[in-house]
Amino acid sequence: MRNLWLIFAQTATVAVGVLFVVTTLKPEWLGRPATGPQVVELRQATSPGGSARAASYSDAVRKAVPAVVNIFTSKEIKTPRHPLLDDPLFRHFFGDRLEEEPQRAASLGSGVIVSSKGYVLTNHHVVEAADEIEVALTDGKKLKARAVGSDPETDIAVLQVEGAPLPAITFGDADGLRVGDVVLAIGNPFGVGQTVTMGIVSALGRSQLGINTFENFIQTDAAINPGNSGGALIDTAGNLVGINTAIYSRSGGSLGIGFAIPASSAKQVMEQIIQTGTVVRGWIGVEAQEITPEIAESCRLSSNNGVLIAGVLPGGPAARAGLKPCDILVAIEGSPVKDPNSMLNLVAALVPGKPASIRLRRDNKDMEIQVAVGKRPTQQRRRR
Repeated sequence: MRNLWLIFAQTATVAVGVLFVVTTLKPEWLGRPATGPQVVELRQATSPGGSARAASYSDAVRKAVPAVVNIFTSKEIKTPRHPLLDDPLFRHFFGDRLEEEPQRAASLGSGVIVSSKGYVLTNHHVVEAADEIEVALTDGKKLKARAVGSDPETDIAVLQVEGAPLPAITFGDADGLRVGDVVLAIGNPFGVGQTVTMGIVSALGRSQLGINTFENFIQTDAAINPGNSGGALIDTAGNLVGINTAIYSRSGGSLGIGFAIPASSAKQVMEQIIQTGTVVRGWIGVEAQEITPEIAESCRLSSNNGVLIAGVLPGGPAARAGLKPCDILVAIEGSPVKDPNSMLNLVAALVPGKPASIRLRRDNKDMEIQVAVGKRPTQQRRRR
């Protein structure tokens, strides 16, 4: 019995020793990862499955990123000519050595390829006055681009690059966005390279910001910085819902308030630019003002619906139709006028050369007037 016990003890000792050696030197033989000894016991996650990736937007980014480009522009700076350059005596001795070398300014921004034919959407202020435009794709390839046209009043510009079929982004339903929806901003902030940031839709229909003439912005807290202008704002499926265009900032960096032009608005402007090279809008020649409680009381208005006509351009379409200052503009072509911004958008949608029905209130009496719509004059965009 004693011999059997000794044999069992020796066998167990040898087995434990072998197990220790194998665990230390060849742990893979036991189906364990080849890691060193742990100070404390740790839990290692397994490779995430499909449901575990629900919080990742990698697929959306991978879908949209190839269509987002970096835009590099340059233009010649016109500096005042030095008086000595026109002095005959100095020119006699120094000749052409007095001629100043032309200086150039470079800037950068972002853009979105929207067609395999090479059409690129970006902001007007990104390419404004540029005489050289270069587009850099995500694979590092750089292509020369030409400006097809731009619209300063919405800050939209259309470029075209030549080359092989390019990856185009898919348009999403920008009109179906809701406050709280997750969105991603893609661009080239500060020139560091293509960057993706995430946020939510903070507000819709932002206007009267003084950024553009026609404003209907998507507000988001996705980080947008200088260089992001013209880049893509996408939904979680990787579809384009906006063109990043401006930020609210006191420091020059993102403070969590960024603005994007809805993709549906950008698409409408782009199609006109591609077809005609410009954007044509309706115009009637009036200046509108919001009806405040004070104005309603002083003018003895029965309601504050509509907008107050503060001024009428002499000889303009509205003046020829009989509109007068202090008239209340209530509706245009049956669509109610809520504020000066909505009036501007309704008038802009009218077709120049065709009559439009306008309902107004004068001396608390409603009346219908037909106005021959004119073409809106081109106005330069003012940035803050």
